[in-house]
Amino acid sequence: MAPRLLTARITFLEMRQPPAHLPPMPGRPRLALLRAPAIPLPYYRYLYEQVGKPHHWMLRRKMNDAALAAAVHAETTEITVLYADGAPAGFFELDFAGLPGRAELAYFGLCRTHTGLRLGRWFLGEAVAALWARKPGIVAVHTNTLDHPAALPLYQRLGFEPVGVGEETVEAWE
Repeated sequence: MAPRLLTARITFLEMRQPPAHLPPMPGRPRLALLRAPAIPLPYYRYLYEQVGKPHHWMLRRKMNDAALAAAVHAETTEITVLYADGAPAGFFELDFAGLPGRAELAYFGLCRTHTGLRLGRWFLGEAVAALWARKPGIVAVHTNTLDHPAALPLYQRLGFEPVGVGEETVEAWE
């Protein structure tokens, strides 16, 4: 059976200076951010599926172990996991390969179990702060119409501005 194909409209966004204010940490649930410099591949795949499956993320799910390890364990990659009341709640992956000019929020999201808890804005602020800590000229991210409906407005509220659009076809993650 042929995979079901989906078309997504991509919005490319950039931020040229750090936001003046970052959102405060919510009081509940208890939250912790832990950087995972040598994240085990099965755990990364678990997080990637928990966050990305509803949005049909494609690139990393198709990688074999060697390619995935090269990507997520690269010196220019930083992965941070969000825990809520001790359970994994999401992650972000930062790509610093383009420094000093550009840093990218490669992946960002919450697990389905933790959406709707008003964690996204603060969590995105933490990712943006980690990107700007390396002093790039530009911080970039892209989102598409298959992502959570709040993604694009959230990026824009934090200070990202659209700089381009595109389209891609992805295989549905059934």
